[in-house]
Amino acid sequence: MGDSREAKRVQNLLALQDEALRLNPNLTRRDVLKIAGYGSLAAFIAACGGGATNTPTGITATGGTMSLGSYNTDPGSKAGTQAIVDAFTSANGGTKVKLNTVDHGTFQNTISQYLQGTPEDAFTWFSGHRMRFFAAKGLATPIDDVWSAVKSNYTSGFEASIKGNDGKAYAIPTDYYPWAVFYRKDVWAAKGYNVPKNWDDLKALCAKMKSDGLIPIAFADKDGWPAQGTFDILNLRLNGYDFHVNLLTGQNGQKWTDPKVTAVFKKWSEITQYYSPAFAGLTWEKGADQLLRKQAGMYLLGLFVSDEFKASGSQADVDQLDFFAFPHVGSSFDAEEALDAPIDVYMLTAKSPTLQNDLGQAKAFLEFVSKGSTQVTYWKNAPGSIPTANDADTSQYPALTKKAVQIVSGAKKITQYFDRDSRPDFAGPNGMQGFLLKFLSNPSQDTTNLQKDMQNFWDSLPPE
Repeated sequence: MGDSREAKRVQNLLALQDEALRLNPNLTRRDVLKIAGYGSLAAFIAACGGGATNTPTGITATGGTMSLGSYNTDPGSKAGTQAIVDAFTSANGGTKVKLNTVDHGTFQNTISQYLQGTPEDAFTWFSGHRMRFFAAKGLATPIDDVWSAVKSNYTSGFEASIKGNDGKAYAIPTDYYPWAVFYRKDVWAAKGYNVPKNWDDLKALCAKMKSDGLIPIAFADKDGWPAQGTFDILNLRLNGYDFHVNLLTGQNGQKWTDPKVTAVFKKWSEITQYYSPAFAGLTWEKGADQLLRKQAGMYLLGLFVSDEFKASGSQADVDQLDFFAFPHVGSSFDAEEALDAPIDVYMLTAKSPTLQNDLGQAKAFLEFVSKGSTQVTYWKNAPGSIPTANDADTSQYPALTKKAVQIVSGAKKITQYFDRDSRPDFAGPNGMQGFLLKFLSNPSQDTTNLQKDMQNFWDSLPPE
């Protein structure tokens, strides 16, 4: 009985494959097998106009649809996401993709409610602790079958970044970007500025820029998360990678009341006088505009600052953009050359009301974004996002992108960024975003009580 049923299943599957090849002669049989493997062959045939098909056991007809939730609202990233969706639709039998784009900050701050409600099938998200957090909560669908098909196109480091606490794969990494100190080459050449090698050099440069009428350091924290980048790099330089990651996850007894955290705030207070006026009301794009328009001399941010240059300036402006690694501070941990280099990913939700029907197409989409050609399509629109796939065509990279790849490869320790390495209910606006703004409102304050508030807030959170 079992052998007969299996033979019938295989016979039906072969019939579907032949029909798919007839409808689209450009497909190879390997392409058809991939579609079948993700349970969407019948849907593919229907989307190609093949009419009704009897669906064999093990293959789910999805109707050729899927939905995607995205936080890519900046002009370049939004255009890049749409370009990927359009290319997938064209390549995958006319699959209809319902794209829901939500403001980045809103999406990030409401992600818990989103994933527990009625989310889209797939969504754009981050690697690191925040990915594992939601996977452990049962709010993401494992994709081991997809990862098995595409993992040869990734390094072991990227593979480690998408595994949950249970060892299963939950995401496809698509791009990354280092955080560094950005500046305009033409402004620096005109003023005779040199890249600072250490903390004292940085402060001296800030003083000189201020006397020259510039905002020394563009700083914009309306979104809440940008300040976390400064905390990250100072904590990494002063206290090292192990302390930093343990602090952000509460492991090995690390507390926010530790004197090492006090040292971070004390060091930070030495440069806050050089920040943009009214920074609490400025979005990161406004900070980028200060650099673009030659009003500011430096800006600590991710490589995505180049997207704002491209969107608001000209290619000539983009060509003037350069950066340097955050300078050494004189500690033994300078040698780690640690930095934030967040990895962006695509994941599948668990509570989407349509995922059961759309699963085949959603998994096919994840495989599609694993291709270097797809990631380069996105990169052409958002040049601050470096493709992760091994087969991405790097010959197209300009000097800025090549330098970014080099700085990441030279880092001995890499973090995913504060709000990705810590739990979301601690990193968000009710937690560290708010605490850091309190510090920045009075950087010269004694931070003892503030640090106690941080630790008390951490202790009040429910177990993960």
